[in-house]
Amino acid sequence: MKTKVELDNSNISKHLGQSSAYASEYDPTLLVREPRQSNRTHLDISDDSLPFVGTDTWNGYEVTGLTYSGLPAVGICKFVYPCSSKYIVESKSVKLYFNSFSMTKLGTTSSEVLREIEARASKDLSELVEAEVKVFIYSNREALELDFEVASDLWNIDTSESISHNAYVTLEDTFVSVKDEFDTYTETPELLQVMDSRGDLPPNDMFNSADFQTYNYHSAVLRSRCRVTSQPDTGDVFISYVGSKTVIPLSLLKYIVSFRDECHFHEEICEAIYKRLWDVLQPESLSVKCLYARRGSWDINPERVSNEKLKHKELGDAEFLHIKLPRQ
Repeated sequence: MKTKVELDNSNISKHLGQSSAYASEYDPTLLVREPRQSNRTHLDISDDSLPFVGTDTWNGYEVTGLTYSGLPAVGICKFVYPCSSKYIVESKSVKLYFNSFSMTKLGTTSSEVLREIEARASKDLSELVEAEVKVFIYSNREALELDFEVASDLWNIDTSESISHNAYVTLEDTFVSVKDEFDTYTETPELLQVMDSRGDLPPNDMFNSADFQTYNYHSAVLRSRCRVTSQPDTGDVFISYVGSKTVIPLSLLKYIVSFRDECHFHEEICEAIYKRLWDVLQPESLSVKCLYARRGSWDINPERVSNEKLKHKELGDAEFLHIKLPRQ
């Protein structure tokens, strides 16, 4: 990415960067897809031999349709599909597609309406990306009850299953001095500085004396731009790895900052971070999660990990209402 990568945006420009009238009747033709390989080639990643597993998780907060009597049914949608799918779905088309249910009569009760949207969305999205897309829609009451029951417990669990700030060190709060300068805003992997894990790092509970040490880093300054419209996308990145090498924390932060003017989709940013770290560290294990703030009532949360055991159970489960970060 340091050298500008020219990508073909003709498919995804159907809606992105265009003035769009919002359809109010169900219309699956609104969905637009993009081949994942179009952004993987310059990273030396092949669809046929991925160096990671993972999912793309989407949360939608304003999904709605009508009962046969005209009563609006509203819910919160979560859909998940694997990073091994041949295609990704373009974000604006998702917003237009789900909005097309808004004036469509789909069932006798609100529950029937949400289940019908769920079924149609699963079928349409699965056909689009050529992989199974799991879709689940919660009523607002179900969402409120689940939030109340599990939020406190989940955020206080200090294990690999929790995306908790308690388990990660925030780079910009810990490793930056007033003398440090940041002046690179397009993705530059050369910023990453690596050393042996037994090197002289600031003391921290995450560092141990084993041959393979574990490092958990977080940053809230992740920012990139849409590939077509250049609109800013902001989010939090969570990085965890185990290995005999480590990346110097300040250099990792500078690398994350270097995405600030980079024009790529959320999924592509996550894969770039994963691949660059994998190349320089050759770790025993690696996990990268990018949890982006919502835009247009949807947020996108890609996760790439080196093996299935590292996948976050709740994040990648469509039937679990994932507890979100404050910005989401």
